[in-house]
Amino acid sequence: MQIIHHIAQLRQLIAEHKSAGKSIGFVPTMGNLHQGHLQLVELASAQADIIVCSIFVNPLQFGEGEDFAEYPRTLDADAAQLRQIDCDILFAPAVSDIYPESSNGGRDQMQVIVPPELADILEGAARPGHFTGVATIVTKLFNMVQPDKAIFGAKDYQQLQVIYKLVKDLCLPIEIIAHPIVRESTGLAMSSRNAYLSDSQKQQAIALFKTLKSLATQLKNNTTKLKVCDYSQLEQDAIKQLDAQGFKTDYLCIRARNLALPTDDDKELVILVTAYLGTTRLLDNLQVSRVCKQ
Repeated sequence: MQIIHHIAQLRQLIAEHKSAGKSIGFVPTMGNLHQGHLQLVELASAQADIIVCSIFVNPLQFGEGEDFAEYPRTLDADAAQLRQIDCDILFAPAVSDIYPESSNGGRDQMQVIVPPELADILEGAARPGHFTGVATIVTKLFNMVQPDKAIFGAKDYQQLQVIYKLVKDLCLPIEIIAHPIVRESTGLAMSSRNAYLSDSQKQQAIALFKTLKSLATQLKNNTTKLKVCDYSQLEQDAIKQLDAQGFKTDYLCIRARNLALPTDDDKELVILVTAYLGTTRLLDNLQVSRVCKQ
């Protein structure tokens, strides 16, 4: 595996591989890799000839008071893990390489990609500007890596929808592939931020996925012939349950798969939740195929 820190060097290497007829698979990350990330790389290796994994903690997608400074940076350990699997190139640029004209660590980047209304709801409403940061860095990385296929985890469901739209709207010749959420044996979705949790909080966090599964069962079987007007009561009941178990719920909602408000005819739904446990913000979702009973 080659470790590359500068864009020019990366572009030269990618050009050599492309001229040899090699396809490029890409896994963008912020590092502090866990098994979920490694499964993304393994999926990429089954989809393309040359696999690039990037590690870059992007300041533009962190809001005021968020954990940018504290976010774990474990490049040596990450590189050691990537060497054990089919990763060919680790791209680990500095902020000054990604935002060369910035005088404020990337936060005053002038040329940005502003996503559509999809990015203003849910996570976008809770973290204003977040998806502008995501869309901007993803576009920059796509420009640098020039991948044929890019792999993203489905845990950040709304982010995935933003990226699908980004690629479509900008006519980028990149196939986006979603990998299912990778979970701990307890059901907790794997996340770099799980490292912030104490052992007792990790046990407490199991309630998040259990709540999603309980809601999914009600929606999937539709045993009570639920209508859309009933969903808000389900959401509020679930939030009360979580908050009673020590969470501070940011939002929990039931949406159509495109994140629009569902209708009674929508069979394909997704339940999304974000909640604080102590100072750690946990995010999860569960997709549901609803049986519409007459």
